[in-house]
Amino acid sequence: MSKTQLSFVEENYLKAIYHLTTESKDPVSTNAIAESVQTRAASVTDMLKKLAAKKLIAYKKYYGVSMTGPGEKAALEVIRKHRLWETFLVEKLNFTWDQVHEVAEQLEHIHSPLLIQRIDALLGYPTHDPHGDPIPSEQGEITEQSHILLSELKSGSEGKVVAVNDSSPDFLRYLDRLGIAIGTRVTIIEKVSFDGSIELKVENEVKPLFISKEVSDNLWITKVT
Repeated sequence: MSKTQLSFVEENYLKAIYHLTTESKDPVSTNAIAESVQTRAASVTDMLKKLAAKKLIAYKKYYGVSMTGPGEKAALEVIRKHRLWETFLVEKLNFTWDQVHEVAEQLEHIHSPLLIQRIDALLGYPTHDPHGDPIPSEQGEITEQSHILLSELKSGSEGKVVAVNDSSPDFLRYLDRLGIAIGTRVTIIEKVSFDGSIELKVENEVKPLFISKEVSDNLWITKVT
């Protein structure tokens, strides 16, 4: 399947389906896809039939959707471009990490393998984007890193922030105000049993701060021994 045979919309659907399949081993429902791409279930059904005809997904009405090998490969190519563009925008054009997603959403549909190869080389072949998400290799391989949610660590634990669950601009700007970014070292001073909030010591910050459980549920940490 040539990449140029896929439309902007088809690529978005494949990317959405791929992300949904990584969250569950079960086939993905039409309603879940509709919610992800923000459209009506009837429109989703029409697109699923097109993708199935191209053998990019396996689709059976009422039984959900699963990806085929070619479909997963196509989705990973789009994800690779998106995350490389985000990295390029931050490292070379001085965008902040809360500014890059929408721009990368547009750039990811450029069909030029050579351009992406050159950007990858220019950046030094990064394995993770500015939000800590793994960048698929040209062969579709993903380098996963061992991590745990901050909310799951015990009092006294030390760690380094390696990724975020929530990459919305509002959340990223909130982390900026807290002095938390990818690579920031943190120490849990105390976990509050009442509401799960955490008193946290952040490197280079004089005073400890309190963060809610919702925030700690969105921060991935690598433990520091």
